[in-house]
Amino acid sequence: MHAVFGALTAFAATATPTPEQTVDPQLVTPGPWGFVAIALVALAVVLLVWDMLRRIRRGRYRDEVREELDAEEQAARAVAATEVDDENADAADDVAGQDDGPETPRQ
Repeated sequence: MHAVFGALTAFAATATPTPEQTVDPQLVTPGPWGFVAIALVALAVVLLVWDMLRRIRRGRYRDEVREELDAEEQAARAVAATEVDDENADAADDVAGQDDGPETPRQ
C-alpha cells in the first residue's frame, strides 16, 4: 500500500510544463467593437421582449372585452327570449280562455 501511495505522490509532484502561447491575445479578444455588437444584440432582445409582452397584453385585453360583449349579448338574448315567451304564454292563455260555448260536464 505504501508503494502505491509513494508512486501517486511522485506522479503528482512532477511539474507539468505550461504551454506556450502561440496566438496573440490582441487578435482573439473581441475588443470594443465586440462589446458594441453584443450590447446591440442585447438591446434588440430587450426591445423584442418588450414588444412581445405588449402584444400579448393587447390580445388578452381584447379577449376580455370580447367575452364581456358576448356575455352582454347572451343576457340581452335571454331577456328578449323571456319577453317573447311571456307574450306567447299570454297569447296562449287568451286562446285557451276563449269561450267556445257551453261546457259539457264530465262524468
